[in-house]
Amino acid sequence: MSSKQSAGSTQQGISQQPPAASGQDKRQATSDNLLSTNLFGIKMNSPLMSASGTYGYGKEFANFYNLSMLGAIVVKGITMKPRAGNSGQRLVETPAGLINSIGLENPGVEGFLVQEMPFLRESGVPVIVNISGNTPEEYAALAERLDGEAGIHALEVNISCPNVKQGGMAFGASCDMAAAVTADVRKRTRLPIIVKLSPNVTDIASIARAVEAEGADGISLINTLLGMGIDIRNKKPYLDNTFGGLSGPAVKPVALRMVWQVAGAVNIPIVGMGGISTWQDAVEFYLAGASAIAIGTANFFNPLAVPEIIEGVKAYLHSEGMQHIGELVGAARPK
Repeated sequence: MSSKQSAGSTQQGISQQPPAASGQDKRQATSDNLLSTNLFGIKMNSPLMSASGTYGYGKEFANFYNLSMLGAIVVKGITMKPRAGNSGQRLVETPAGLINSIGLENPGVEGFLVQEMPFLRESGVPVIVNISGNTPEEYAALAERLDGEAGIHALEVNISCPNVKQGGMAFGASCDMAAAVTADVRKRTRLPIIVKLSPNVTDIASIARAVEAEGADGISLINTLLGMGIDIRNKKPYLDNTFGGLSGPAVKPVALRMVWQVAGAVNIPIVGMGGISTWQDAVEFYLAGASAIAIGTANFFNPLAVPEIIEGVKAYLHSEGMQHIGELVGAARPK
């Protein structure tokens, strides 16, 4: 079982001492002392990850830049069995974002391990697997199946899924359900677990405290906000499911607010996401208390968002006279 914080780490989880260079994998040659990070016990070249569902399994972006500049690849959500996803139109563009109703299309855990993990292992980038289930038992079974698989460094537990045993209410909608899933997963894996919180709740801080108490090693937020679009010509919703998940620049102020609230409520690292599309956005999330960030919808309209944000953050740190990105985490919070 990994400890929640390694020696020499800040309260919010970023090591002030960069990983030692000796024995470093040559595929990770883009590492530098300004951004190198130890998070959840994982050595990362930067505290910047891909957001699940927007990056496929990494192959799609390998021709744009060296993937080793990422701290981790968080893969598209995985379920026990393959899923075909939702029928009909799945995406609706909005003036400042995107509404999606993909339906967790994926090859299932066995298909993922056979079809996608060979490339991910070869990339040399830490891999975080996003898992989803319809029951607590499904989450636990997925965690157990992935435990000990070579190349998998952590699990991201998506608790925005509906609980079929509780009338379809999302696991992340209540403290009790969120805590129960976290506890079940914790019992079945030695991997670090990062619980991904839904913003569609009234008290995000209480839910964050509940999953921390049940053994979460970190928290990622936010998942998408519930939204919809209506086709005025056909006079019906665009999406067969009526509602979908809103992401993109429109949600950034909400995401930033929730990261701020959760950072003040827990003592485990936070991966902040939601509308980050520029280096300035990234800096705001670090200042609010995120130990790492994840880039999502921006990957669709700017496939070079990751390297541009990394270079921008590095330039900002130099301009501020900072020696390591850990100095930035939570710097805007009350002392």
